Amino acid sequence: MNWLSVTINKLKSNKNVFLTGGAGVGKTTITREIIEHFETDAKKVAKLGSTGMAATLIGGQTLHSFLDLGIASDIEDLQSRGKFEIKKKIKKLINSMQLIVIDEVSMVSDALFEMISLRLQQADFNGVVLVVGDFLQLPPVVRSLSDVHFAFESEAWESMDFEKIELTHIYRTDDVVFIDLLNHVRFGFVDESVHNQLNSYIKPLPQDLSKFTFLFGKNISANLHNKRQLEHIDSELFVKEAQIMKHLKSTKDNEVERFMNDARIEKELALKVGAPVLFTRNSWNYFNGERAVVVNVDAANIFVQKSDGKVIKLESSAQSKARWSEKSVNGKKEMVEENLFSIYQFPIKLAFAITIHKSQGMSIEDLIIETNEIFAPSQFYVALSRSSNPKNLNLIAPRKQWYDLAYVNDRAMEFVKNNTIIQKKELLVSYSDPHNRLNQ
Repeated sequence: MNWLSVTINKLKSNKNVFLTGGAGVGKTTITREIIEHFETDAKKVAKLGSTGMAATLIGGQTLHSFLDLGIASDIEDLQSRGKFEIKKKIKKLINSMQLIVIDEVSMVSDALFEMISLRLQQADFNGVVLVVGDFLQLPPVVRSLSDVHFAFESEAWESMDFEKIELTHIYRTDDVVFIDLLNHVRFGFVDESVHNQLNSYIKPLPQDLSKFTFLFGKNISANLHNKRQLEHIDSELFVKEAQIMKHLKSTKDNEVERFMNDARIEKELALKVGAPVLFTRNSWNYFNGERAVVVNVDAANIFVQKSDGKVIKLESSAQSKARWSEKSVNGKKEMVEENLFSIYQFPIKLAFAITIHKSQGMSIEDLIIETNEIFAPSQFYVALSRSSNPKNLNLIAPRKQWYDLAYVNDRAMEFVKNNTIIQKKELLVSYSDPHNRLNQ
């Protein structure tokens, strides 16, 4: 099944689509390809993320920013802050889009989804919406777990009448036993067999921790581990400072800093020859989460060696934050995307440790998970699913039971299970025709 063609055809048939699937099935890759297809076709695409990090992964902006929601938490809050009525320029902007993409929809609350729907109605939006994500991964950020309500629980979700496409093939690993384990953990299912399998990954920690990447739940833990491990390397310290180019003079420094944090860009990249690093994006000769070791550093470049022995010469590369604005194009007013600022930095970070949140989209081969910093529903599944080589996976023995760590939100699980059954029945009807060109 060519899911890319299926999704594009559904969107072009004016159908809203919910693209889902577990971790490592290629949701971000196919989303980028859909965006590229529409933009190549001269269509305007709003690339939106539920969080700053989600937005940077697809080269877009946050929902709150694009839709001019300010810091409102729901429609009532929007009214009290005087932002209920849509501004003319926001209406024009939304209305000019042919496709709106919302990534990491699991982190969108029901209240936020209602505000999204409100803005689309106010703008007389007549394009299509693609929402992407897995409701059995990270949930919406709320004040307390009892307050968690998902996008699918809103009336707006029903009214958008999404066609669901579920990706099931995991690309991150081909270990079928581990894939089966991941599926159990994703649904919070821990029986004696799953319990024993998880226990098998509790191993004595290696003496040389530099060969592994620690996955922590907290920023402070990851930063401290990186600092301590780097100090153990007896060679000269190099610090590469990010270069910031503001294309719009009014850009505020705190906006740049927030973007750098969301995009995993180091303001000051501290390195030593011999230090392990992780690539923080994909390229033709490396992938997001792949490990390498620094072998040389000069004024303009960093040279790193991958596990296959290949040495890669890295230059600082730009990541930019863009926004839509009205410009005159060939004598006609049109909405165009323009960069507010660009940040130049090397696309790597120290590999000693990273947080679960910042490991989003990564495939990490040599992994140690600090299970005692798991604090949110589905967080253990997200951490476990980063592993691309289960033979090199270590779990720190938890102080809790495995079933307490592998817990998921009941309503999210019910929604995913019910929709999976419905979707499979629909697929049997839709694709049973051997002459269906989408089935080629």
